[in-house]
Amino acid sequence: MSIKFEKILFPTDFSELSLAALRHAWELTEAFEANLHCLHVVDDAYQYWSAMGPESIPVGPPPEDLLELARTRMDQFRNEHLAGLKKEPITHVTMGRPFAKIIAYARENEICLIVMGTHGRGALAHVLLGSTTEKVVRKAPCAVMTVRAPDHDFVMP
Repeated sequence: MSIKFEKILFPTDFSELSLAALRHAWELTEAFEANLHCLHVVDDAYQYWSAMGPESIPVGPPPEDLLELARTRMDQFRNEHLAGLKKEPITHVTMGRPFAKIIAYARENEICLIVMGTHGRGALAHVLLGSTTEKVVRKAPCAVMTVRAPDHDFVMP
C-alpha cells in the first residue's frame, strides 16, 4: 500500500511561522504532484463590542473591509511565496473560527493532508488561548502535519 496525497491544504496567517510550514507543504506538493490549497481565515472573534444590549456596536472595521484586506494579502502572498509551483495553487479567504473553517474546508474539498505551523506557546498561554493547530489535529478528517518554528528549542516537559 502506498500513500498518495492528491490535495494538500496549507492554512496560513501570513506569519513567519507559517512560512516554515510552507516549505514542507511545497516539498510535499511537488513530491506527490498534488494540488496545493492555501487558506486564510479571518477570525470573526476580532470584534469587540462597546456596550451590551440592543444599542451595542462593534469596535473595529466592518467584516467586509477585513475580508477585502485579507484577499489583498492573499494575492501578495501567492505572488511572493507560491509562484513557481508545478501546479497552479488554489487560494481561498474566508471568515469564521479558524479551526472550524480549516476543518470544513478540508472536508468540502476532500483534502488528503493539512500542513500547518504551531506556535509552541507555553502551558499557561495554551490553557488560556487554546490552540488552533491542536483543534485541527483532533478534529480533521485527514492527516495533519504540524511544523514548529525552525528556531524552536525542544524542552522536555
